[in-house]
Amino acid sequence: MKQFIAFVRKEFYHILRDKRTLLILIGMPIVQIILFGFAISTEVKNVQTAILVSSTDTDTRYLIDRIDANEYFTVKYIVHSPEELEVLFRKNKIELAIAFPPDFNRQRFDTEQIQIIADATDPNLALTRSSYASGIIRTAQATLADAGKVHPSLLVRNRLLYNPQMKSAYNFVPGVMGLILMLICAMMTSISIVREKETGTMELLLVSPVHPFLVILSKAVPYFALSVLNLTTILLLSVFVLDVPVAGNLSSLLGVSLLFIFVSLALGLLISCLTRTQVAALLVSAMVLMIPTIILSGIIFPIGSMLPILQGLSCLIPARWYVSIVRKLMIEGVPLAYVWQEVSVLLLMGILLTGLTIRKFNNRLE
Repeated sequence: MKQFIAFVRKEFYHILRDKRTLLILIGMPIVQIILFGFAISTEVKNVQTAILVSSTDTDTRYLIDRIDANEYFTVKYIVHSPEELEVLFRKNKIELAIAFPPDFNRQRFDTEQIQIIADATDPNLALTRSSYASGIIRTAQATLADAGKVHPSLLVRNRLLYNPQMKSAYNFVPGVMGLILMLICAMMTSISIVREKETGTMELLLVSPVHPFLVILSKAVPYFALSVLNLTTILLLSVFVLDVPVAGNLSSLLGVSLLFIFVSLALGLLISCLTRTQVAALLVSAMVLMIPTIILSGIIFPIGSMLPILQGLSCLIPARWYVSIVRKLMIEGVPLAYVWQEVSVLLLMGILLTGLTIRKFNNRLE
């Protein structure tokens, strides 16, 4: 244990002596959470949609078919009660719902309302989705009205869930949290073991009596502590500067965030074991982590609008699962049980990455 504590202390000294590293670790998260906490325009495609109807008559079926036939929407569920819709939204199985009034074709000469319900955790997407759905319904309504089946007084009303004020920070704060923690943890730890190789101190590690797992752990502990500080800073700025509430359980959010930090650190240490220079480690981190994380994690571009092959590749990005969890826990306020699949994926990634890192480090010892 004394040797392990000595390794941890040495790693802290390395970090504290390097002012540029400290600036990146402490300064960059603050700047990014402020700069990226605002709106970025996005596009819509393949929106997972549910239909709420009391009875499926001819006119309702026509409108549903028109919605499902459009490339922007995919009707996944047809339900008959608001409670079923609420469950689908909370489980993140749908992104938009269309609620038809009771006896749609029988009471057509009254002023009826079709309600469009959108998940507004991403306000730009919610507005775009609602607008597209309204346009499709109004076009289909005009066709039915010409045929004398639906009265022109039919209204379409929008309702936005989770973010009725349409604040863009509600969407991008979870995304930026994932981006910052991934880059800070992975990029900084990716140079930790490589630095030992370049400075010629790797031999001291190889002949030390400390188990390889503890050597790797000692490299991760300082960055884990700094990442916890970053996480605290991000949450405080999100709540008190950007006015983004923590609607769900704070303990669950912190626990999942610590798990994501662990996964990111393990990924950075694996990169450090695979590369020979700090420059190479940073380049690999930037190319393998930064660009895919920005593009494939759902921070900017909706994953449902991507090609199937890109959706498959996005499953390999840890930030994709973390961003999804944060949106559900922080913005939607769902319980932890609703994100068990995402948590399981992150846990599996952490175990696999740690195992690969230890195996690669052991190979170098041999």
